[in-house]
Amino acid sequence: MTRQTRTNRRLFFRESLLVTTGVCAGALVPELLKVHFLDGAHADDGRPSPNFEQRLHDLGLELPPQAKPVAVYVPAVVTGNLLFSAGHIPRSMDGELVTGRVGDDLTLAEGYEAARLVGLHVLSTVRGTLGSLDRVVRLVKVLGMVNCTSDFTQQSQVVNGFSELMVKVFGEQAGKAGRSAVGMGSLPLNVPIEIEAIFEIIPDH
Repeated sequence: MTRQTRTNRRLFFRESLLVTTGVCAGALVPELLKVHFLDGAHADDGRPSPNFEQRLHDLGLELPPQAKPVAVYVPAVVTGNLLFSAGHIPRSMDGELVTGRVGDDLTLAEGYEAARLVGLHVLSTVRGTLGSLDRVVRLVKVLGMVNCTSDFTQQSQVVNGFSELMVKVFGEQAGKAGRSAVGMGSLPLNVPIEIEAIFEIIPDH
């Protein structure tokens, strides 16, 4: 092998290495940029930091004052990375109790709105307990109890008033939960609906 041939081969391998490195870097850099610039800030465990408080503001939603217990219970209990809410009932923004039975005193649409009011009160309790909705990871489970007539069968549509609010605030992934919607012969204080919920949260270290 001549000296010129050896020189040409060295140049070939060096240029091939530079091209390969450039291709790899070109493929890698966009992915790194995607991680650092598209995902935004991250929580300590590597998950994207939520912006639920900002979303609430963007939606123009105002939360009512956190309701005080009317019996022997607390509004929410935190254990580990879960928050268990007590059953919440519908009150207007000024605290007036919503009463009536769906299918009798109240229409489906009025029951839906009552469930939405419950959702606002649950959010108020979650914020009051955690300090910020941004500590919520996702909604895990919902139990909706509807005070309705025996022939009323649209309990799930009533509870949608709560669930659709959760999706608006927390998004499709974090706001949809496992859910039960059941009919009741009566509820405390003759309210049309009572809802309890379980949230996965970022623990307070």
